[in-house]
Amino acid sequence: MPLTETEIAVLAFERTWWKYAGIKESMIRETFDWSAARYYAVLNALIDRPEAVEHDPMTVRRLQRLRDQRRAARGRRPAASAAPP
Repeated sequence: MPLTETEIAVLAFERTWWKYAGIKESMIRETFDWSAARYYAVLNALIDRPEAVEHDPMTVRRLQRLRDQRRAARGRRPAASAAPP
């Protein structure tokens, strides 16, 4: 299924590098009228689609790599319940 105009806009938005998370989150609200949580849910589903890779391979692969790095880092952290009594 081809990408929607909104999905293409999300990929275009992600091509822009952001220095401060707060600015990005306010731009998400202004651009898409979505919460940051909704935006990132849409983005994470989008970057798993082959159509997204075909449309913008460099951006999608960068986002996949960053997501994989965050997941790996979370997996290396000790669980909160593993703290000594």
